[in-house]
Amino acid sequence: MRVLVIGAGNMGLTYAEGMAKSDLLSRHKLMIYDKSPDLVVSLSKLSHFDVYDNIEDCLPNADIVFIGVKPYHCDSLFEEIKPLVHQDQIFVSIMAGVTINKIQNSLGVKKVVRSMPNLPAQVGKGVTSYTESKEVSRIELLTVRNLLDTTGESIRVENENYIDASTGISGSGPAYVFYFMQSMLEAALKMGFSANDSKVLVSQTFEGAVELFNQSDLSPNTWMDRVASKGGTTRAALDSMEDNNVKELIKEAAYAAFDRAVELGKENK
Repeated sequence: MRVLVIGAGNMGLTYAEGMAKSDLLSRHKLMIYDKSPDLVVSLSKLSHFDVYDNIEDCLPNADIVFIGVKPYHCDSLFEEIKPLVHQDQIFVSIMAGVTINKIQNSLGVKKVVRSMPNLPAQVGKGVTSYTESKEVSRIELLTVRNLLDTTGESIRVENENYIDASTGISGSGPAYVFYFMQSMLEAALKMGFSANDSKVLVSQTFEGAVELFNQSDLSPNTWMDRVASKGGTTRAALDSMEDNNVKELIKEAAYAAFDRAVELGKENK
């Protein structure tokens, strides 16, 4: 199996690293293509990649092609690579808002998997939702899933509407967490903690809370009730959030990302 990643940006390179360092490509090195001369030079120093700056030298040989360019570059890329593709290849998109139909029509291919990764894939803690065109077989889809799982976990969804929805939850979600963390960091600094102590207090609190949640079947509401006692400090904080409608604002933010993903999909049909 020969795998090619087109685009060595943040997510493209993240998946390239995960797949190349797994045991799934034991017979072949992962191929990676990028137009940036600087990136090509730096990537060429890594022994686990076959690096290309000419798409004609790698695309025709690939069985599975991951497309990791920015969505606004997709039209020019599709025009460039269309003469080089063939029907047996599977194309896996990690581009936000670019539909399966758009990829099929632009490239003249049938086997397409559309996915939505997120940033924690960079540390092997990512979650990727994905769905496929009907021409992708079960065995082919399992192969793609195994490749996606090299950066964390993957979830198959029924259709592209759920890809857009997962954009609002997991795709954009890390930014919501960072937003909350930044607010807590600023509060800790204002209370007089040093920058380092503030970071430890906030990061360990998030990591510990997530671990508690993952190791039990308890809901977040139940955990909140366990932490908060009537008339106590935690209840005061939670009451303040409720009074300021924080929960609804977070939901609205997630739907704003979801709606924007739908808009991008309409623009890239």
